[in-house]
Amino acid sequence: MKIGITCYPTYGGSGVIATELGIELAKLGHEVHFISYAIPQRLSRFVQNIFFHEVEISNYPLFEHQLYGLALTSKMVDVAKYEGLDLIHVHYAIPHATSAYLASRILERENKELKFITTLHGTDITLAGLEPSFLPLVKFSIEQSNGVTAVSRFLREKTLTNYGIEKEIRVINNFVDTEKFKRKVDCVYREKIASNSEKILVHISNFRPIKRVTDAIRILELVRKEIPAKLLLAGDGPDRSECERLARQLGLQKEVIFLGKQDGLPQILSAADVFLMPSQSESFGLSALEAMACEAPVISSSVGGLPELIVHNETGYIAEIGDINRMAKYAIDLLTNEKKHKLFARNARKRAVKFFDKSRIVPQYLDYYNEILNSSL
Repeated sequence: MKIGITCYPTYGGSGVIATELGIELAKLGHEVHFISYAIPQRLSRFVQNIFFHEVEISNYPLFEHQLYGLALTSKMVDVAKYEGLDLIHVHYAIPHATSAYLASRILERENKELKFITTLHGTDITLAGLEPSFLPLVKFSIEQSNGVTAVSRFLREKTLTNYGIEKEIRVINNFVDTEKFKRKVDCVYREKIASNSEKILVHISNFRPIKRVTDAIRILELVRKEIPAKLLLAGDGPDRSECERLARQLGLQKEVIFLGKQDGLPQILSAADVFLMPSQSESFGLSALEAMACEAPVISSSVGGLPELIVHNETGYIAEIGDINRMAKYAIDLLTNEKKHKLFARNARKRAVKFFDKSRIVPQYLDYYNEILNSSL
């Protein structure tokens, strides 16, 4: 099968899953063509059967703003036509699904069929898509997709409700490579960062406001009143400066360690005693899943798809948004009870392997591809 994949190449869950899916499909012998404005962040090495097509954006002075959606449409048409794509799989509704729809209509006029599948990941539906300037376009693009998937039951229901859509949306959860994401026995990060045997809290995100990274810092402050601990923050984004300012204000500048964007996440997660995800909105929680695969219990807010991933009082704990006192209490409970921590760590790993391993999820995408390709719709 020849599959086109379009995603945002940035440090976020949608781009990560799209890239990992493409890599797994290529390993199975399928030909995968990534179409985006830059190489996806996790496509950092040569992989056989994977090709990248860069979307070139015009700098014509008449256009005050870049026309990425239209440039993407043209590139989709070219790649589909000259590479003989069987279908295009777009991740994130705006503007990818709209571009795919336009590409399919252009090719239709040349008597060529191009079906496309849209995967909904989160803020494209719960935030950006609800903007008045986008809502009609998002609704139309979803309804015109040949197939639609969502990464959680929560996101499917939110889409059907918010947009009044009657189209079937298939839930296919995010996945993790549990052979790659597993706890490392010799963890370099832990030796260097916790030289005095401090406990280590970890948070990974794109530092957007909805991730509430400052809550993670305030949780650390409360935890340190009971036990020595440090916080590793991996990622970068608009709230990075505010987080640095808060850490200095609380006198935690040496205990909060900013790692920036990192590729070696399994090593970082192997250093974690607890993973924090205090988000305001989270349609699935991919970084939490990766932490669970590395035997790090997760303490999260009770939003979106997180309750579908984390089993309260078994693989971690769930608290209300902004309840840093309760989250800190949960962290202290785990960090001071070695027997309970080991049990939660084993449960987290077991759940990741049993329900969210790539061997379970990737075949679901392949089955859905074939179902859409064989459909007369």
